[in-house]
Amino acid sequence: MTYEKKDLKDVLSVRNVLQKAEKAKDKKATIGSDIDMDEFTKEDKEEHENVDSIQDVPKKVKETLLKVGVDTSENERAGSFLQMDQSNIYSNSISDSIELMNLETALNKYNWLDQYLWNVVSPDADKYTAQTALREHEEGTRSGYFIRSLPGTKEVFPMQACMFIGDETVMQTAHNIIIAEENSELHVITGCATGEDVSSALHVGVSEFYLKPGAKITFTMVHNWAEQVEVRPRTGIKIDDDATFINNYILTSPVKTIQSYPTAYCSGKNSKAIFQSIQSGQKDSIIDVGSRVYLNGKGSAAEVISRAVSNDESKIYSRGHLAGTVPGVKGHLECHGLVLSDDSMIYAVPELEASAANLEMSHEAAVGKIDEEEIYYLTSRGLTEEEATSMIVRGFLSMDITGLPPELANETKRMIDMSLEGM
Repeated sequence: MTYEKKDLKDVLSVRNVLQKAEKAKDKKATIGSDIDMDEFTKEDKEEHENVDSIQDVPKKVKETLLKVGVDTSENERAGSFLQMDQSNIYSNSISDSIELMNLETALNKYNWLDQYLWNVVSPDADKYTAQTALREHEEGTRSGYFIRSLPGTKEVFPMQACMFIGDETVMQTAHNIIIAEENSELHVITGCATGEDVSSALHVGVSEFYLKPGAKITFTMVHNWAEQVEVRPRTGIKIDDDATFINNYILTSPVKTIQSYPTAYCSGKNSKAIFQSIQSGQKDSIIDVGSRVYLNGKGSAAEVISRAVSNDESKIYSRGHLAGTVPGVKGHLECHGLVLSDDSMIYAVPELEASAANLEMSHEAAVGKIDEEEIYYLTSRGLTEEEATSMIVRGFLSMDITGLPPELANETKRMIDMSLEGM
């Protein structure tokens, strides 16, 4: 992207982003383990060739994608997007009511799209956002996807998007823009995974959501990373009048570290945000995942629910923050955890912040171990202790996912069950 192609206002906006990013390029995140980003390789965006069909990816890749809910047959999907390392190799929208394309193509198509870039996620939030912004400028292009549901449309089938890392020590960055226009409904399934031969890599995904009045977005994310992968998603959501955002997050495989704290701004009246997460800590994973909602609109509401299980030597930090800034808002935090190993830990951090009168906010946090009576009951009926423990853990993590159409609810349950296989 060159300055010559833009008017003066756009030039100043680009320069402002770059100035902020340059100042923050070494800025550590306020929470989570720090990462030396110089240890990873910035692969060229042309490294992998485009494919005409998502079915053209190798068989091993297909099998990995299926584990994170990405169906390469595209059955019951409204469209698909696939980014391999830094290359946007496939995008296809089947639905007439939803636009899907890589972000660079969308920016060339729509002059107005610039106003949505770095709006609810700041380029100077930390060095991960800063490096993403600087890389966009240095390489002259953007990786990531653009999804937009047209006004008044309600597509039942979900869009699916995948961020796949196939090469060793790659730093994968992506900038995604998702817009639900007025009175539209959009469902997205996104899966993130690594190839079998990858042991170490870094993923940074910046995602910005915009929900116009009366819109609804459900966003279900499944992570299946290699054991030595570092993961740093950065997400912001702006929710307008009578709009609803539902986020489902599933992580049941080992990862080196992950730190994610999506922030939703319920700016419109009667706006609503729901975050539901399932985290299973395996081996020596360090998982720092939470959600934050600012209730700024009259009648806005939020619910943050998490289920966490720590095993082996894993550490889980389960965070939640609700901030009520105007009267009449409602919010609830709920964190339940099971500690299965003496060498693991769960640290629940529920926060409620009220800066107005006449609002309702509550939280519930409980961390414990499996009830021995439950183990005894199941073993007395023929199960081994290991089988009994697995059954209890699977039942604990398989919480009901609310707010989805029946077809998508069933698909999400299938994805959860698949993620829990072998536990």
